[in-house]
Amino acid sequence: MKAGSFRYERAYTLAEVFRLRREAGGDAQLLAGGQSLLAALAFRLSEPSLIIDISRVRDLKGVSVLPSGHLRVGALTTHRELAAHPDVNRHAPLLAEAVPLIAHAAIRNRGTIGGSLAFADAAAELPACCVALEARIIATGPNGERAIPAATFFTGLFATALAEDELIQAVEFPCAAPGDRATIVELTRRCGDYAMAGLAAWAQHVDARLQTPRLVYFGVGAGPVVAGAAARALGPGPWTPHKVAEAQTLLDRDLDPPPDQHGGPEMKRHLARVLLARAVGKLGVEPGVRAA
Repeated sequence: MKAGSFRYERAYTLAEVFRLRREAGGDAQLLAGGQSLLAALAFRLSEPSLIIDISRVRDLKGVSVLPSGHLRVGALTTHRELAAHPDVNRHAPLLAEAVPLIAHAAIRNRGTIGGSLAFADAAAELPACCVALEARIIATGPNGERAIPAATFFTGLFATALAEDELIQAVEFPCAAPGDRATIVELTRRCGDYAMAGLAAWAQHVDARLQTPRLVYFGVGAGPVVAGAAARALGPGPWTPHKVAEAQTLLDRDLDPPPDQHGGPEMKRHLARVLLARAVGKLGVEPGVRAA
């Protein structure tokens, strides 16, 4: 199929974006990297009367470290830029680790962090990373800015807490402390495919022990899924094989995966257990705990 007809406008300021949206009466779509939008247009899953190109809006660009101790990443930062930026590698290395798992190089060159979060695909890596790192999404609209915790930003399949007249301006991450550790693991049928299941994990390394873990799954629900019972079972270290096994068992309580083209709920739970063991191994645990 081919996209339907639409009008195209390029905006250079946020004020222009808000004006064009208002004039379109809600029948407009924003074009950033376009990696999700162009496919939706081609299949006529989206048929807006107006496409607003926001790729030249300067207020949506840039990576900086704020005096508050947060790393601010502009919404138009591409996946490739995330992986290469020294501040990202230093202060939020989980993002850089996640980038090679995202689709293919051509998509990483154009796709943006803001586009990924706004699209809210349940199998995408960056939404889970944002929840694991306790990021806050900076939304902006005609009435100003507001910060939305990543944990409450994703409200369902392809659904977010953004108001109709808002867009993502930036994402702010707490800068990693010396003892912070994080990793991301996933299982795919082929390199570049969406994950059948994935896990973004974070923990603090204190006194030679890992503690206060956060386990956020993707590809097993309508959005990022926090495995709270499994994380509590791990608790403070040492993360012995017994603790890991208990946490794997409790994933049945945390996860209620729907069936999809990859398989049924029990297969998804099995993959989640495998990923938990692998993430524990990558985080660096006490001798005797092995990754599956």
